[in-house]
Amino acid sequence: MQIHGFNKTTLLDYPKHLAATIFLGGCNMRCPFCHNASLVTNTTSQPTIPEEEVLSYLVKRQNILEGVCITGGEPTLYPDLPTFIKKIKDLGFKIKLDTNGTNPVMIKTLITDKLIDYIAMDIKNSPEKYTLTAGLSNLSLDPIRESVDLLLTSPLDYEFRTTVVKEYHTLEDMLSISNWLSGAKAYYLQSYKDSDDIILPGLHDHSKETLLEYVKVLSLKIPNVSIRGVV
Repeated sequence: MQIHGFNKTTLLDYPKHLAATIFLGGCNMRCPFCHNASLVTNTTSQPTIPEEEVLSYLVKRQNILEGVCITGGEPTLYPDLPTFIKKIKDLGFKIKLDTNGTNPVMIKTLITDKLIDYIAMDIKNSPEKYTLTAGLSNLSLDPIRESVDLLLTSPLDYEFRTTVVKEYHTLEDMLSISNWLSGAKAYYLQSYKDSDDIILPGLHDHSKETLLEYVKVLSLKIPNVSIRGVV
């Protein structure tokens, strides 16, 4: 388990909960707009935080924090993720998992064993443009579709979310996504934001007006659609 970041308190990463966020290194995608590029492309140069240090802090915050968000990178790449999560669950915390959905076997295990309470799954784009948007040339959508179907039929709290980038997302993509995720509990559009840790600098965000247009289209098939990161 390579822990490369630890945000000790957040009100943003786990909806309706005061939480801590654990950042795991490594990812099997190369999304051009990724804002954690150092955790994806150059993990060997990143400092690591011992697991014991994280758990020790959480013990001290048992009566203050409500949950822990595990993000990355891509957390489900780690075979020992269930063991790590169980240690945190045993302390009484709720667990939120951020994932790209490429490991449905791991996701199903975590759900079946009741190790997670909330999942946020990234939807990179419409199926037709998924490979381009994920920054890969040989990506199979089969496991991603399996993860989507798993969440759509699961009683677990979840959300789908898409970081919307002007160069990659169009109204036609939103129409395709609305058909794909029809009936989903919650879907969020996150406006792209530039930073010093982007895989491909020079990308742009859509206007608020465009995002609102996307929401209208998505809402035809998905009851709960919202925008994040736009005032």
